[in-house]
Amino acid sequence: MTTFVRGSSDTVTCDALAVLQPGFTGITAPDWLLRRIGEGLSAVGLFGRNIASPGQLAALTAQLRAERDDVLVAIDEEGGDVTRFEVRTGSSFPGNYALGSVDDADLTRAVARELGRRLAECGVDLNWAPSADINSNPDNPVIGVRSFGADTRLAARHTVAYIEGLQAAGVAACTKHFPGHGDTNVDSHHALPRIDVDLDTLHARELVPFRAAIAAGSKAVMSAHILLPALDPNRPATLSPQILTGLLREQLGYQGLIVTDGMEMQAISSTYGIEHGSVLAIAAGADAICVGGGLADEETVLRLRDALVAAVRNGELPEERLADAAARVRALADWTRRARGAAGEPGPASPSGVPPAQPEGGTTPGSDIGLVAARRAVRVTAGKLPYEPITGAPYVAALTPVANIAVGDETPWGVAAELAALLPGTGTDTYDSATGTSELVGNALVAAADRRIVAVVRDVHRHPWMADALDALLAARPDTVVVEMGVDRAEPRGALHIATHGAARVCGRAAAEVITGKGARA
Repeated sequence: MTTFVRGSSDTVTCDALAVLQPGFTGITAPDWLLRRIGEGLSAVGLFGRNIASPGQLAALTAQLRAERDDVLVAIDEEGGDVTRFEVRTGSSFPGNYALGSVDDADLTRAVARELGRRLAECGVDLNWAPSADINSNPDNPVIGVRSFGADTRLAARHTVAYIEGLQAAGVAACTKHFPGHGDTNVDSHHALPRIDVDLDTLHARELVPFRAAIAAGSKAVMSAHILLPALDPNRPATLSPQILTGLLREQLGYQGLIVTDGMEMQAISSTYGIEHGSVLAIAAGADAICVGGGLADEETVLRLRDALVAAVRNGELPEERLADAAARVRALADWTRRARGAAGEPGPASPSGVPPAQPEGGTTPGSDIGLVAARRAVRVTAGKLPYEPITGAPYVAALTPVANIAVGDETPWGVAAELAALLPGTGTDTYDSATGTSELVGNALVAAADRRIVAVVRDVHRHPWMADALDALLAARPDTVVVEMGVDRAEPRGALHIATHGAARVCGRAAAEVITGKGARA
């Protein structure tokens, strides 16, 4: 094991490595990554490509810590639609929108705690979650069900509960996307969103959950790649001294770690480039550079390291600012290491490092708290005629939009697999916007034959093609069951309308139980 000692090599170079949170490919750590950890790299980010099973993940994190025991291991694990931990199966936990729809802060805390326990058990100690964004724009293409909802106070109290639950398990929370990504109609993975609201609105709406998160002790905050002219007309939040230092540090008094969103996202990379963007971010007040969702190689790490060192040498980046950022990274690594030690590694610890009190009923290790929460989140609207549960194998027509990059297209979603577990022989096909309405409906009716149809949609209010196809399908088969697995803004329709408030695997299971009349309902 390598023990990192400041001064053992060039301090500026070590500090430049310390502020990076890169990704890599494969389910074992490559030699180059271990070598850079030995040289001072203080964090590693994990994605779905790095995870095959809990056992494999635990072995991977052990491999990283054999090189250096205080390396931060981060993951983008929101639960719900955004899962890396269960990327191949779908999440065992509903996401924020489902939890917000239930509006039971104790339940949110319990879900986050169990998620945190499972992550900690595998050696993960920093989670880039929760999303504290207010879903104020229902047409938002990238937040949606990742938000607790459109109500400011609701989002704030569930953000706090999530942080408390996660950090009680010894996993640092990273509240995102500061100062709020909810009121956008552009995905920052593709372009730079602009939010044209005044300061009063920002303080009364977007910033409320972040103030609550800071008061709750969120160990990290992630910046957003968004332009807010009321705060800074020239630079996005991630690169703005006015926003990261002036607002977050000075006005809101936040002293924890500030992490950037992925620097390879087009909102930054296409305008500033990842090297210059990273220098500007650290200079603006960020402490850690997240990169690796799309760029996951040694060359990227070296490019960013060298850009930061060169910026210090030429005076563009004060050496003291880089040193302060690196110190904050190491301070968080020290907290997580103490939390692991207090828990007997692996296992949970309280945010203070003291072993926690026994969890409440339903949250014991290995419990199905995620399914319990998903069941409670389901909202059922009956049609005009009495509904009879489906007892024969149905046909599932999945009307599928293009997944945003945050969610990804690797993770299965829907109700077909869960229905098939309850009703063997269930059939399914996927339909998208490439097929015209008449052809889509005709194909679905032929495939269904005399079976009952279950139509699954996701954010139908945002997709005219989906709404048209659903209406045509219902006109042809009024007994069709509709399952909305996104934001349930559209008017309920169908013989039975089921809103799951998310597309996690457990949400599909909860919907299947309603459709068939089988299983427990909370």
